[in-house]
Amino acid sequence: MAMKNCFQMTTVCNTTRAGVYHPFGTLEKPQFPIPTNKGKLHTPILSLSSSSSFFGPFRGRYQKSRIVCKAREALDQVQVVTESGWDELVIKSENPVLVEFWAPWCGPCRMIAPVIEELAKEYAGKISCYKVNTDDCPNIATKYSIRSIPTVLFFNKGERKESVIGAVPKSTLSGAIDKYV
Repeated sequence: MAMKNCFQMTTVCNTTRAGVYHPFGTLEKPQFPIPTNKGKLHTPILSLSSSSSFFGPFRGRYQKSRIVCKAREALDQVQVVTESGWDELVIKSENPVLVEFWAPWCGPCRMIAPVIEELAKEYAGKISCYKVNTDDCPNIATKYSIRSIPTVLFFNKGERKESVIGAVPKSTLSGAIDKYV
């Protein structure tokens, strides 16, 4: 995920007067750490400018702004993998990989999806979690003999290690993950 997608700007306003205003006035595009050719990060300053005519009586009536890193959330989400990214994301991965095979029309798949998401958050950084829509990627499902969904496959260093078929409890899946972490 690109660094610019990892940040979100929020602001906390503290005003009781009626009216709509933007507490920053004009906001220049935030600058994020940029790798230089020597591997060091060059961090330009985030600049905010305001106009007194724009703020009027509201000048100074806000508490502060915050920049929040959303990178952790990017790591602990179950992402979709397709045939084009399969080898790069699953087979060549250094981390163990959990792949859920599912379809939007499958009821048990909808039941197990929140469990997979919880596991992705719990094991963030230790295991990569992906999902494959069998309707969109039938070649991957055929290659791994997926005949029933949901099916969860575990890969370690590109090798298929284990499969779990059906909507199973979280403890079953976390037990399987613990073998490879």
